[in-house]
Amino acid sequence: MIKRLILRLFSRKCEPIVRNSRIGVRISPVLAKNLHTIKTLFEDADDVTVREFKVGGKGTSAAVVYISGMLDNEVINAQLLKTLMLDARQIKQWDEPDLLDRIKGMITIGDLKEIESFDDAVYYLLAGKAVLFVDTVFKALAIGAQGWEQRGVEQPVAEAVIRGPRDSFCECVTTNITLVRQRLKDPSLKIKMYLLGRRSRTAVALVYIADIIDPGILEEAQNRLDKVDIDSLTDSGYLEQLISDSWWSPFDTVQATERPDEVVGGLLEGRFALICDNSPFVILAPTTINTLMHSPEDYYISWSASTIIRMVRFVGSFLALTLPAVYIALVSYNPEMIPTTLALTIAAARDGIPFPAVTEAFVMELMLELLREAGIRLPGPIGQTIGIVGGIIIGDAAVRAGLVSPVMVIIVASTAIASFLIPTYSLTITVRNLRFFLMTMAAVLGLFGVSMGMLVILVHLATLKSFGVSMLSPWSPLRIRAFQDTVIRFPWLAMKARPRYLHPQDPDRLSDRRTDQFGDHP
Repeated sequence: MIKRLILRLFSRKCEPIVRNSRIGVRISPVLAKNLHTIKTLFEDADDVTVREFKVGGKGTSAAVVYISGMLDNEVINAQLLKTLMLDARQIKQWDEPDLLDRIKGMITIGDLKEIESFDDAVYYLLAGKAVLFVDTVFKALAIGAQGWEQRGVEQPVAEAVIRGPRDSFCECVTTNITLVRQRLKDPSLKIKMYLLGRRSRTAVALVYIADIIDPGILEEAQNRLDKVDIDSLTDSGYLEQLISDSWWSPFDTVQATERPDEVVGGLLEGRFALICDNSPFVILAPTTINTLMHSPEDYYISWSASTIIRMVRFVGSFLALTLPAVYIALVSYNPEMIPTTLALTIAAARDGIPFPAVTEAFVMELMLELLREAGIRLPGPIGQTIGIVGGIIIGDAAVRAGLVSPVMVIIVASTAIASFLIPTYSLTITVRNLRFFLMTMAAVLGLFGVSMGMLVILVHLATLKSFGVSMLSPWSPLRIRAFQDTVIRFPWLAMKARPRYLHPQDPDRLSDRRTDQFGDHP
């Protein structure tokens, strides 16, 4: 009794202020005081459960607090309550100074953390853990027993491939980290956890390989994460915009992916990843236009096939950006540059069309965007039907009504197909937006306007950086050695070095040892 009175007096006089916290209250050795604080903080929260009991049936008072539905009740009942209420009866005498250590030794749950403040207690409760308070003890135990429903590992939706792994990230940060560690069994793979969002306290994992990544890039990433100050971080898209180099640029300076193999490939090049809880998309940075145009499948097939596919992809992205603008410029301003036969064919097709080519192009492109957006918002099978059938019906009806020419329908359809070749969704949106910019320039100045528009885009890209790395690397600044993995892909035996523009600490991915065509022979 005397010891408990001393503890109570000490707890009232010596409660330090917890810095950078919203509650600022230390855990008291008085159980009733702790439970009162919990009930005050979670007033009108009926899903917060408080279970009081005696350790060993008649010993020290204790209480376990948890949120119903966020943990596994079997773990709490069988491995915590049963152990402390029934199995603890075998202990004849409890020594109060090491009471918490004795309790930790009896609990058979692996995830145990000692906490000293209510800030930590509230965080762990809201993260799905149980918190154990024991009378006469200054600390509490956060017990990992999470068991809420969550989506499992499924096939990627936005980045599907023919050859390659079929798993994708989910909304659980722990599962996503595990998917990366399964592929990189390297002690140099480091995970640094952040809690971002004043109210949401969302877990964000900074992932990198310590002996590869450039220390300057890593320091810049940590500085930007430390400066994030927002009330809630719902998805990685929030974080992507908060740490971006240029908020006003149409180009994303980071890459979002749902594929673990893509993240591992980026880490091995000297990049870092940000895994955000509650989001199936992981952020990779630094990034360049070159990396945004690559697909993980490029590295799983032969170098010759990969090179051809990449060439088609780059040509398709250029057509998706410029084809409608070039058509407008040629038809409206520079018809002399069209071959005579083709010019006569286009003129015959446009005979009787009441609108100029500019109006045709804008109307058809807007209709295409409407169909594309409607297809995304509708359920899967219906959305595909709307996209395909709707495009065919509207295009055919517009031609029959004499509102647009057949050539314009071909131009718009070709542009849509070419845009599907871009493997990164964010870059696809950027190309779609810049397409309207070039169409406007073509409507005002013709081919000269298209050239000026392309020059403006290139100048902007040349000045744009991603964590200190130029978005046009390795083309600007020019690095000939890095051309082995750009539009063309060299064989793996020739891709010895990591990208030099990332300044990796370990520049070589392949050893100097060479094998013959058929591998090693004894």
